[in-house]
Amino acid sequence: MAAARGGVVARPGLFERLGTSARVTVVSAPAGSGKTILLRSWFAAAGLSDRAAWVQVGHEERNPQRFWLSVADALRQTTPGAALVRALTAAPELDGWAIVERLLKDLAPLEDRIWLVLDDVHELDSAETRRQLELLLMRAPPDLRFAVVTRHDLRLGLHRVRLEGELTEVRATDLEFSVAEARELFAAAGVELPESTVAVLHERTEGWAAGLRLAALSLAGHPDPDRFTEDFSGTERTVAEYLMAEVLERQSDHVRRLLLRTSILRRVSGELADALTGGRDGEWVLRQLEEANAFVVALDARRSWFRYHHLFADLLHQELRRSEPDEVTALHLTAATWFAEHGHPVEAIWHAQSAQDWSLATRLLADHWPALRMSGQTATVHGFLASFPAQARAADPELAALVAADELARGAFEEAERFMGLAERGAASVPAGRRGRLQVLLGGFQLLLARQRGNLPGVIEAAERVQALAEAPDTAGLGFGEDLRALALINLGSTEFWADRLPEAERHLEQGVALARRIELPFLECSGLALLGGVEIFRSFARSEERSRQAIELARAHGWTDEPTVGIAYTMLANVLAWQARPEEAEPWIQRAERTVKAEAEPAAAIAVNYARGRVELLRGRNDAALAAFRAGERLDALLANSHLLATRTRAFVLQALVGLGDIERAELTLAALHEQDRDSGEVRVATAGLRLAQHDPYAAAAVLAPVLDGSTPPAWSAWLIEAFLLEAIARDALGDPAASGEALERALDAAETDLMVFPFLIHPARDLLERHAQDRTKHAALIAEILDALAGNRPAPPADAPPLLEPLTDTEVRVLRYLPTNLSAREIGDELYVSANTVKTHIRNVYVKLGTHKRTEAVERARALGLLAPSGRRR
Repeated sequence: MAAARGGVVARPGLFERLGTSARVTVVSAPAGSGKTILLRSWFAAAGLSDRAAWVQVGHEERNPQRFWLSVADALRQTTPGAALVRALTAAPELDGWAIVERLLKDLAPLEDRIWLVLDDVHELDSAETRRQLELLLMRAPPDLRFAVVTRHDLRLGLHRVRLEGELTEVRATDLEFSVAEARELFAAAGVELPESTVAVLHERTEGWAAGLRLAALSLAGHPDPDRFTEDFSGTERTVAEYLMAEVLERQSDHVRRLLLRTSILRRVSGELADALTGGRDGEWVLRQLEEANAFVVALDARRSWFRYHHLFADLLHQELRRSEPDEVTALHLTAATWFAEHGHPVEAIWHAQSAQDWSLATRLLADHWPALRMSGQTATVHGFLASFPAQARAADPELAALVAADELARGAFEEAERFMGLAERGAASVPAGRRGRLQVLLGGFQLLLARQRGNLPGVIEAAERVQALAEAPDTAGLGFGEDLRALALINLGSTEFWADRLPEAERHLEQGVALARRIELPFLECSGLALLGGVEIFRSFARSEERSRQAIELARAHGWTDEPTVGIAYTMLANVLAWQARPEEAEPWIQRAERTVKAEAEPAAAIAVNYARGRVELLRGRNDAALAAFRAGERLDALLANSHLLATRTRAFVLQALVGLGDIERAELTLAALHEQDRDSGEVRVATAGLRLAQHDPYAAAAVLAPVLDGSTPPAWSAWLIEAFLLEAIARDALGDPAASGEALERALDAAETDLMVFPFLIHPARDLLERHAQDRTKHAALIAEILDALAGNRPAPPADAPPLLEPLTDTEVRVLRYLPTNLSAREIGDELYVSANTVKTHIRNVYVKLGTHKRTEAVERARALGLLAPSGRRR
């Protein structure tokens, strides 16, 4: 039996058990049992360190997003995972469920074994994160092995893994050292003891690793080993006493002071230790303690950051409070300052709150709020805000502004406005040096609120205010001026775009994208690129597609393919394909947009998704589904303060869907109910012409089109002119004027040629007219041939191979769908999601209907084909 560096004993029996373990291994035992040391030493002995993805669940990993980012990063650092797991970057709304699905997709082809070690998983106090972890455990490929290290059992659905024979459990009794292993541990520590003494110490510690390790440390150089053995019991209480008496009190005053004063920290470096002690050798001391295995653990390969064994840290902190109670608050404040100065705002805020210095905690949180929000730590911010006393939340204007922003992000508009009112009323009481910062925060809040409501004047006012404040002499050096300026430009451009102010939108979006790229805010850059794809769609389909794909590639590089911001890029790409009459290619992009864009948070973007959905359904001849999509868009438009750029066009499409359904009477009623300004718009006039032709009245169709064609009432977008000229051609042909008909058709083809805008020719089929025109002298013979092929259904099959969803899944249905590949019953799925079995069954039936399936296995396969679920990682 060989001992590793620092007195770590190899344990062949447990090593063999770990080497032949099942897919999930749970190591569950109290503190000091040697759980972490066992796994690390086994990986090292087996030469598997490059295949172990180690996640230490600490305070920051309690944030669900931070936990899953840590998991993804750890998997990428393994040799097999580096080639499979895509990079993932924090983002404001990154969803844990989506990250799990993404990891399952990435790891599905895994053929080399990886161990994912989740250490101290009992610290994972988010019920939702535990459910997400359970889903990963159940659906992971067989070569992804799990080691769950915990002080106590957790509710992770492991009974199901146990029933499958895929669970290995290592308990406290398994971790107990044998007499031979105890002897090896003492020998490795340089302590030679008689067999009888080793046996006594083993009996009194009951093989407990911490007790034996403490005995070894204490016996090294002890003047009376027999007396020590007689007094030592090995219980946790005794270990605590000896940690104080032997480990701590036997240290020099200098080292003892360092240990006590740094016990307030979750992690410590040499420089930070020096800041808390006034010394200069903190790093040397910590490395010496770590090498001696004196309950100090290195956290990185460079051995620059350390933590204390949990039991040791608790005892040190207890002793500090007993011996120096008046120093605790000051130490926390020193740590807060040090962490803030060294770019660790989360730990700085935590220490300020631990010191109950609510003013400092507020200042730190306000200073770093934009960066924390942009890096996806909204849950962390929410946790900090919840930790402030209620009185402070209402009394401090800066804190009230932060609470308002937090409530707005959570959709609690009334609470957000209440706290914003408190902040605004108390602004005058803020010290002059902080007042500019508060004004910037208030401006940022007003900007976000106005954008969510589509209030263009409000966005313009707030954006101008934020930019002016960020550039003012007394606020320019605050450190987040450029962050907020980029945010203001993107939000301003977004609202201008949806309000149909395209030149202004383009200018501000271009500025925002350039700034976001320069200051390395890729989430904002992605958002701006997606919206620029929308701006370009009105000028060039090629440039729109280029911008949209740039946004999608940027999102893919950072792991944001399921985020709402990239949903806009999916929508614009789908719109291009729909105008080109390529519905099957547009369908997967629309489905992605429908999954990512949330109507309650982004009604303007959701209107565009419905618009794209409706036009694709028109192409398919499913006029009832098209009508439903357009009506949904109209309802969302009512939520906006300013009318959406697609509002009038959507009303025109509603008329077209009704005509397609043959419901002429309802089409007339709908037309009559429109405001006069809408009826006179170019788009509605074009739709009205289609209605008149359906009523076999070409005279009326030509009359209603005349103002559109002579330019007195032009449509807002030239695409509608194609349709206008086409309908004019059909009307003139019906009126027996072939020359006028041919001229109008040629102009329609002229306008359609550049971007291959085939959509109008399929909505208003005129096969005979096109065939006759092709026989005349026309420069558009190839385009006409393509249109005729499309009308005949002879267009080549799209590269996408999955048929479309009959209707988008709701968020809850997607959540239920993710459990369908498991063998859980409806009742068990309900237990995981905290809903009744009947509710789950209802959702499952809805999923079947929307996927067009009848069985669970069929639904899973169909969902995988659509990209809604990861492919199966289980080899058959």
